[in-house]
Amino acid sequence: MSIPSVKLNNDFFIPILGLGTWQSKPEEVTAAVAYALKETPLRHIDCAFGYGNEKDVGAGIAASGVPRSDIFITSKLWGTWHSRVEECLDQTLANLGTDYLDLYLVHWPVPLNPNGNHPLIPLLPDGKRDVDHSWDIKDTWKQMEAMVKKGKVRTIGVSNFSEMNLEKILPTAEIIPAVDQLELHVYNPQHKLLKYLYSKGIRPQAYSPLGSTGSPLFKDETVTELATKYGLQPADVLIGYLIAKDIVTLPKSVTPSRIAANVSGGLAALAKLQPADIEKLDGLAASGKQKRFIMPPWPVDLGFENWG
Repeated sequence: MSIPSVKLNNDFFIPILGLGTWQSKPEEVTAAVAYALKETPLRHIDCAFGYGNEKDVGAGIAASGVPRSDIFITSKLWGTWHSRVEECLDQTLANLGTDYLDLYLVHWPVPLNPNGNHPLIPLLPDGKRDVDHSWDIKDTWKQMEAMVKKGKVRTIGVSNFSEMNLEKILPTAEIIPAVDQLELHVYNPQHKLLKYLYSKGIRPQAYSPLGSTGSPLFKDETVTELATKYGLQPADVLIGYLIAKDIVTLPKSVTPSRIAANVSGGLAALAKLQPADIEKLDGLAASGKQKRFIMPPWPVDLGFENWG
């Protein structure tokens, strides 16, 4: 069993299925990463400075014994570091025990006060997040481009960027973002945004492809019907749906059996789902089931449909 790779706009290839590490506890994620790399075909690890577990992810990579050159590693720039991209990146590289990243993303299009009252989530006296309104994200992107030129990252992209925020960086960009990592699943397919991304040569990535804890996606009637029809689990259908659409998909788990099942089941669903099935799943949100599960309280307009 092998995981297909897809080409990015800079001619690098990225495995279409990866292991997400958001909300993975430090004591659990080391074992999860080591297991994924040693015992499954996964060679794509998605992490972030803001997750607070990069050192543990790095320990898992080291424990796996898999050569660094065989692994695609993604991390992300946190909001309090928009004006200090290289400084944040250097911490990430040290945490992960590597001298380069395959992909580096701007985590959110929201610069936060670098001199605020908390290193990650600075707050104003009224409790709202302390956004640095003086900083222009096109300048963040210029610093991201510099990291490619220095050889510290091979590819750069964005995360949680709407068309509105992409249009703030594209007019002056020397390097077009390779990916936009978004909350994508059958209840939040973001068809309009994906059409825009493809028109710009930007590949979508899906985080939270299975929804959230206790997700209603597993019980959706259409999802369960397709799972029964093809002898699959609902999670298989949800993952297979996205990779059938050439969307890089990042299910998160720290449970070995679930990590393995996400790979084998997702690939099995990819082979079994038919175009008519994908079309049916594409229509779930529009039928009244549109729902986001990840909505941090940013006190700015992110330019997304169906936010809040």
